[in-house]
Amino acid sequence: MKFKDFDFTEEMIQGLDAMRFEEPTPVQEQAIPIIQKGNDVIAVAQTGTGKTAAFLLPILNKIQRSGGGKLNTLILAPTRELAMQIDQQMEGFSYFTGTSSIAIYGGGTGTSFEAERTALTQGADLIVATPGRLLSHLNLKYVKIDQLEHFILDEADRMMDMGFSDDIQKISEYLPKKRQTIMFSATMPPKIRKLARAIMNEPEEVNISISTTAEGIIQQAYNTFDNQKNPLLKHLLKGKQELASIIIFTSRKSSVKDIVRDLKKMGMDADGISSDLSQDEREEVLRMFRNKRLRILVGTDIISRGIDIDSIDMVINYDVPNDPEDYVHRVGRTARAKSTGTALTFIDQKGQQDFQKIEQLIKKEVEKLANPEDIGDGPVYNPSASHGGKRFGNNNNRKPFNKNRSGDGKKKFYPKRSPNNDGK
Repeated sequence: MKFKDFDFTEEMIQGLDAMRFEEPTPVQEQAIPIIQKGNDVIAVAQTGTGKTAAFLLPILNKIQRSGGGKLNTLILAPTRELAMQIDQQMEGFSYFTGTSSIAIYGGGTGTSFEAERTALTQGADLIVATPGRLLSHLNLKYVKIDQLEHFILDEADRMMDMGFSDDIQKISEYLPKKRQTIMFSATMPPKIRKLARAIMNEPEEVNISISTTAEGIIQQAYNTFDNQKNPLLKHLLKGKQELASIIIFTSRKSSVKDIVRDLKKMGMDADGISSDLSQDEREEVLRMFRNKRLRILVGTDIISRGIDIDSIDMVINYDVPNDPEDYVHRVGRTARAKSTGTALTFIDQKGQQDFQKIEQLIKKEVEKLANPEDIGDGPVYNPSASHGGKRFGNNNNRKPFNKNRSGDGKKKFYPKRSPNNDGK
């Protein structure tokens, strides 16, 4: 199937051609026709499957055919980064259509708030907003969205996790009853179904690879004590210039600065991003990383769903995420669409049971590699045991996990990625 088969306008096809989009991904192929019919839809798809284009393209096509000129569509996103990402993709897709949009999110200046107010009152075609920031405008009574035609929630499960349920309900009360509501989520827990019942009208469902990782991701892990993690980072990254784009995830905001400081001491090009930074600082770090002026980006799960950057060679989980779903989104930053990439996880004793839950979720046993000799043995991988800090030894002699060497005894190495259309 080709994008031209969706009966998009000539201007939309021009934009897709310019961005080298030819064949839709599975979620696009299934969701776009439903959205074109005007039905409500719930789409469950993981990061990297092209979900943003799945809802943007049919909506932009509708706006262009109707002539635009009024506030037509509201998209809610959980983070500033994701709101900006959606707006940037919208600009690319609509380059030849003249459709207008604005991203509305917290953390800006008084000037940015006034620019948002102007767009809301004078009529951008499409608005991408974080829930809290939009409510700040709605509470001032000048925003008119009672004629809105499309209401889209992206990363709905993440918005629930971040406590935006009440905000979404309040926003929906400002909207016309007759509208098309579209919800995209990586998972479908009961709270999402409850929200869907409250704000949607007999939605059709699209399910794409729920809670699995992309086939192109080489997933491996090391069992490490905390004091072995930085030496292991140095061993893995020093001199590996073929790994030009690397993200390191940590579950603790307080660890970001420490990891960046230690990497810089090792002579590595690294910087971090967390909610402690101002919006301008966060945008500058992300800009440098996108433009390949920064090799290593360190961050918390705020960036596991909130950025969309091509050609990430490696993802490293400095520690095991507490939520197995976060692992799926972290490693989904690499091996976008049909490309390949490597995801490494450092498993300390406290994280072993959480990592076992991850393996159960993704229905796959992740290969455990031997620590380099100069770093020494890590803790034994035994997630069923109660770890009290006394279990030591070389876990790599355990046969089920001694898979780090090929038949000729040589260590495996990370393959180079080949560029490919992400299909976002």
